Amino acid sequence: MGKYNRILLDVFREACRHIKITESMPNISKIVQQLLPVSQILIRSLNRSNLQITTIAAGFHESTVQSIYYSKKCTQNDADRLIVWCQKGQILHRDRSNLASDLFDIILTENIWKQTEVLLCPLKQQSELFPFLIFLARSKAKFTLRHREIAKILIEPISLAIENDCHVREIVRLREAAEADKKTLLTKLSRNKIDDTIVGAEKGLAKVMERVRLVARSDVPVIIFGETGTGKEVIARAIHNSSTRAAGPFIRVNCGAIPPELIDSQLFGHERGAFTGAVESRKGWFERADGGTLLLDEVAELPLPAQVRFLRILQDGWLERVGGKHPIKVDVRIVLATHRDLATMVAKGKFREDLWYRIATFPVFLPPLRDRIEDLKELAEHFARRSAIRFGLPTLLPTDDDLKILAAYSWPGNIRELGAVIDRAALLGNGKRLEIKKSLGWNESYEQHQNSISTNGSQQNFSGKISSLDDAVKKHISQALALTTGRIEGNRGAAELLKINPHTLRARMRKLGIKWTDYRK
Repeated sequence: MGKYNRILLDVFREACRHIKITESMPNISKIVQQLLPVSQILIRSLNRSNLQITTIAAGFHESTVQSIYYSKKCTQNDADRLIVWCQKGQILHRDRSNLASDLFDIILTENIWKQTEVLLCPLKQQSELFPFLIFLARSKAKFTLRHREIAKILIEPISLAIENDCHVREIVRLREAAEADKKTLLTKLSRNKIDDTIVGAEKGLAKVMERVRLVARSDVPVIIFGETGTGKEVIARAIHNSSTRAAGPFIRVNCGAIPPELIDSQLFGHERGAFTGAVESRKGWFERADGGTLLLDEVAELPLPAQVRFLRILQDGWLERVGGKHPIKVDVRIVLATHRDLATMVAKGKFREDLWYRIATFPVFLPPLRDRIEDLKELAEHFARRSAIRFGLPTLLPTDDDLKILAAYSWPGNIRELGAVIDRAALLGNGKRLEIKKSLGWNESYEQHQNSISTNGSQQNFSGKISSLDDAVKKHISQALALTTGRIEGNRGAAELLKINPHTLRARMRKLGIKWTDYRK
């Protein structure tokens, strides 16, 4: 076959130059035409899954041969015959003297193979596809033994071209599937894009984001304090995404949602047979988060025995599965979140003191929504856009009057509650408006009552100057600090007197410029 090396090299070059077989076949056909008396070269394939025969590519688009691009469904029996022939790798030659109907009948339309000589060459199988190469001779031309030899050496490079084409088609299919999945996910999440945006990062959360930037690149444990619904998981993800572990997994575990009897198995994993029902070994959340970040939400709910095992992981990175005999090394960044006062829990013996000192290396305090009213407009508009995507409604943003109503509310459920209120307002408005009042449970009689108080009662009862809310809060906190001589946490501390979380109290003191040292005696 050495005398055909040049043509083989040229065909290989064309097969590798293009990623699609439809682009390479016209050039390959021109090369082949120098040695073979062909009017047309076709590539067709049988799809075993649907029994469909289709044309993949053609060499000469200007050919007068009819029915080049066609598709037909064959019987199971015909498909089996084609598959057996392809697997044998036998080249078939049909000339005008032999018109018996066989595989040519299945592959070609009758008018084609009766008008000209044909060579059929099976190509390399591609998954469910069985491709074959078809050479149609020019008018009155005949295929010789030499022509069959040339056709045989073309099988390998053209099979390579088809393989490349199949890979490209699979990549396109996977990309389209991924895009469809992404679109579905974004719809479920009520987003237009996958990136996490932190509303208020430049305003109410500016100090929080500054601390996130400070700690993100290190691997020290971070504990996030904040009331329910303030967005602790969002901040934890921001820490993960800004860290060197951003490419690794981010896993959130709600410690309060795991039954106490399953906490060890869920967090640290178990071996097969460790307890009744353990039919197979299972990795815990620490192992699954290896190389990434594990967020332990509501960490205050961890039972004391689990806290002991957790402390060992923090100290040296080793854990043991339930029923395991050998320690397992894990590399996990730990982020914790809670709305509880852990310092008070330590004093009461409900949280391990050694664990507390270990995890309190770098605390991050999230302010409640009522302390970041400057972000309310941006948050409300963010949730309004999300609601429009989620419910398929027109995008309607809250008006100035709506924002005044929202600002007057205390938001005990914080940002989570705000999102629910906007969702409800969008549904109640049915694409025409945001029904903020109805969503908050206001009614006409309540509003009239409030107006009556503001226009009559306030004028009758308050004739002097009214202090601002910040001044009133500052005075109240100062009185509590004076009574406790500057003590904030613990028994008979200012936080206990005011019935407020100590971390929330500190945040308000910072905002109002109150220093606890001024009240020390």
